[in-house]
Amino acid sequence: MTEPLGRRERKKAQTRQALADAALRLFLERGYDNVGVKDVAEAADVAVTTLFKHFPSKEALVFDLDADLEAALVAAVRERPAGRSIPAALREHVLEWAVKVVADERGARITRMVEDTPALSEYARRMWTRHESALARAIAEETGAPAGDLACAALARFALEAADLVQRDADPGRAATVVFDLLEQGWTAAGRERAGGAGPREAATPEA
Repeated sequence: MTEPLGRRERKKAQTRQALADAALRLFLERGYDNVGVKDVAEAADVAVTTLFKHFPSKEALVFDLDADLEAALVAAVRERPAGRSIPAALREHVLEWAVKVVADERGARITRMVEDTPALSEYARRMWTRHESALARAIAEETGAPAGDLACAALARFALEAADLVQRDADPGRAATVVFDLLEQGWTAAGRERAGGAGPREAATPEA
């Protein structure tokens, strides 16, 4: 029973990847607005109904790594080294992501396409900010704050918004320092790093 299930899962993953690859190739070649879901399905040699089993919308075809992004954000908080503050861990993660986007030529083309396409820009914003709840929960758990803590939600939201600022700046490293230094100072001033219920990795004096 285990082996057939493994084959089915691999087949699903292959189909999903084929659809994502075909979609991005067509979008970059012809322009997002000039390609329909039927074109993508035909290029991947599947039915349109199969496409929608893997992707809920045309926009989702551009953002195939959605789940991975959320997992990486949460891991940046939960798996940070001892003594590293949460804002510092998020700064490192966001900067690493931004540098990869800027350095990757295909990634840069996709970014320009998203920026130039209103439907994709709005979808990207919703996709990025809906990770806010998961990130806020992780921050609250790490600091011992109650569920729904406003400061944790605010840090999560600001960090996610900062990612867009950092990625767009001509000097991502400088931008990350400016934005996250501001977040770090506010987070520390609020006493969050020294909260009584702080997790074991929270430091009394956060790393700059």
